[in-house]
Amino acid sequence: MAAMELYAERGFEQTTVAEIAARAGLTERTFFRHFADKREVLFAGGHALQEIMVEAVTATPASCPPLDAVAAGLDAGAAILQERGDFSRKRQAIIVANPELQERELIKLAGYAVAIAQALRERGVGDPTASLTAEAGIAVFRVAFERWTSGTERRDLAELLHESLAALKAVVGVAAE
Repeated sequence: MAAMELYAERGFEQTTVAEIAARAGLTERTFFRHFADKREVLFAGGHALQEIMVEAVTATPASCPPLDAVAAGLDAGAAILQERGDFSRKRQAIIVANPELQERELIKLAGYAVAIAQALRERGVGDPTASLTAEAGIAVFRVAFERWTSGTERRDLAELLHESLAALKAVVGVAAE
């Protein structure tokens, strides 16, 4: 992807929409038909990933404990991201290098937590349990994702998610499955 190449070569701040469009063989007008701004190149798939995670939470059996339902959602998201490992790692490196993008990433993750909490509420989980469980799940996701994209871990994202979830359960005194 042209934008990712330029961000890696020149840095996010130094890259212009005109340069991205030129590298991609597009006009700026065409670029703006697809993206609101140059940040959205990095965040465009976020809504689809959120939907996949929420659908997986919703699809768990009614008897499934809230944290396990959230884990199912995280697993569904991990499966998608695992397929796009190289892109995810490059994207994360760009985000880590830019405070504005880090803020946007946190906003995206907060949106995931809100959507997952709502899915839990629709399953009959009350508050504050729904909100706390969703927030904890996103914290697990963020920690595992950062480990996976850092280059120091060679394991699958799902494995790191399960390890992080087990660590959370140990902290709160829940037996890990």
